[in-house]
Amino acid sequence: MSTHPTPPPGCPAHALGTQGVLHRLHGPEAEADPMGLYERLRAEHGPVAPVLVHGDLRAWLVLGHRENLDVARTPSRFARDPRGWRDQQEGRVPDDTPLGPMVSWVPVCNFTDGPVHERLRGAVMDSLQRFDRRGIRRYVTRFANQLVDRIAADGRADLVSAFSDQLPMLVMTQLAGAPDEHGPRLVKAARDMLQGTETALESDRYVTATLEQLVRERKTAPARDLASWLLEHPAQLTDTEVLMHLRVVLIAAYETTANLIANTLRTVLTDRRFRANLSGGHMTLPDALEQVLWDDPPINTILGRWATGDTRLGGQQIRAGDMLLLGLAAGNVDPQIRPDPAASVHGNRSHLAFSSGPHECPGQDIGRAIADTGIEVLLDRLPDIQLAIDVSELRWHGTLMSRHLLSLPVRFAPRAVQEPDTYPYAQPSGHTPDAPRTATAATTGNPSPGRPARPGPARRRRPSWWRRLLGIS
Repeated sequence: MSTHPTPPPGCPAHALGTQGVLHRLHGPEAEADPMGLYERLRAEHGPVAPVLVHGDLRAWLVLGHRENLDVARTPSRFARDPRGWRDQQEGRVPDDTPLGPMVSWVPVCNFTDGPVHERLRGAVMDSLQRFDRRGIRRYVTRFANQLVDRIAADGRADLVSAFSDQLPMLVMTQLAGAPDEHGPRLVKAARDMLQGTETALESDRYVTATLEQLVRERKTAPARDLASWLLEHPAQLTDTEVLMHLRVVLIAAYETTANLIANTLRTVLTDRRFRANLSGGHMTLPDALEQVLWDDPPINTILGRWATGDTRLGGQQIRAGDMLLLGLAAGNVDPQIRPDPAASVHGNRSHLAFSSGPHECPGQDIGRAIADTGIEVLLDRLPDIQLAIDVSELRWHGTLMSRHLLSLPVRFAPRAVQEPDTYPYAQPSGHTPDAPRTATAATTGNPSPGRPARPGPARRRRPSWWRRLLGIS
């Protein structure tokens, strides 16, 4: 918390709370117990609370479910373009602020509104929708099996470093069109960037250079991948716009899907109520993902929106140029729409995990497919998996936007490595896809996810894997 004198009326900071003490959304208090902090803010201020972000810059945190939807769905009142931020216009934001990547305008759809946003987002949505979902699941299945093969003989593993942190980027680099060899390093670079380490700028340069090379290659040798489809889209994106949107899709999909996989595995391994619903047939694995998206969304807050004019929200007076943060995790447990946070929300997808409105996450179905299929492969291969430490020993790394599980140690009976040809969805020997191949398709024999593949062997099912997992004491 920080003590500030009450700003005089008329001062730009006056509307952002006249309280002498404001809570910071960074630092030990927020990192140790973000949900507890949100509830204290809700009790003190209601559905919209004045807070401090990095540099003790004032902002509004939107805690209410209805208020989050109001902000997300009305860009005419709450714009996505950070150039309207009054603190930045008036020179109060330091050049080296950790908020830089989130408040520095670049020509991407998530920083624009109106016709420009429609043009850019339309190109992204149209390109993502060209992927065949069966093809995506084949990629996920192959990479998930490869990751399990690396740990199967050991009998122990950390599912964060060995699985959830690896799988999304390995899949997304294939969908983007990058060659296989870039996958592992992109995983490391993306995580480094998101954690803001001392080498974050170097990692950022590596990601940018890799994508620049990919765009150059696809201009002369298009394939069935995201880079090629963005380049050829009728919206006529510039090379810079294609590069920036590839970057946004890769980083956003990586962070959210990695957290979703880790959070779901943690819940399966530690929550008896959750396991009982699965065991009793009251919940499928897709249902389980939706429950986790309610209870433990991969992103806590989204920064930001900027008020286009003076307005009121949740009983608070918002001034033009004020910054707002969408409190997705807080909105999911708003007592107005969820009086009992422990109750099941089976079949209800009105959570805020992917936001809402014109900036709702465009790749959420791909993220669900990666998490759902990847977790199924893992539990199918290692049905006796169980947590190797006491649940009280689990630790997280918190940031302004999310909380990332640091490790998830598990143990299981050691197993032999599985032959690739026996993977579910494996392709027949010698299969060559009809469509133009990406570098990865050429080297792995995987079909391009941009078109349905020829049927391979029927997917092997082990109906008892949930029962065996849920029988763990």
